[in-house]
Amino acid sequence: MTFSTEATLLQRGLQYLDKSDEKRAGMWLVWLFLVLMRWIVGLHSYSGEHTPPMFGDYEAQRHWMEITINLPVSDWYFNTTSNNLMYWGLDYPPLTAYISFLFGHAADTMDSSMVKLTSSRGFESATSKVLMRTSVLLCDVMLFIPSIYYMSSVLYGSEQWTRRMTFLLLVLLQPAILLIDHGHFQVH
Repeated sequence: MTFSTEATLLQRGLQYLDKSDEKRAGMWLVWLFLVLMRWIVGLHSYSGEHTPPMFGDYEAQRHWMEITINLPVSDWYFNTTSNNLMYWGLDYPPLTAYISFLFGHAADTMDSSMVKLTSSRGFESATSKVLMRTSVLLCDVMLFIPSIYYMSSVLYGSEQWTRRMTFLLLVLLQPAILLIDHGHFQVH
């Protein structure tokens, strides 16, 4: 079995940007491409859409926003009359709960019916779907993408720009990450 040593189209494009000293423009193109791919994945339907009684991953994330903005922190992880843990009980670590809290306040501002305690179960709307997709995208843009960029800088340094960008694209375009985070509204 022989393997080709010819550069891929991606590598040739990155090498061109590197050699023509267009690294800054190349970096912006990479970031825009990463965001675009995430948004495109988010245009598709999701598991549980219009499917009672649990309504899938979207409902889990929406419900966690409902819980975190309506109940005291001490009730987030405990079964109470207002927090039935059998219905998408909050089972992620506190940092994720605080992210739900922040985006829950944004949801409350945009459409308070989306996060009304108990009465919003199964709530679905075009606006809420955009808000939920945007919340995951913002987490990626503010936390995940920069952390992988930093890791690529540590691994490859400033002298290996093409390798650094290739690493960044390979990690951040990994299908499981895209489909789980952006296809199913998960913030990991």
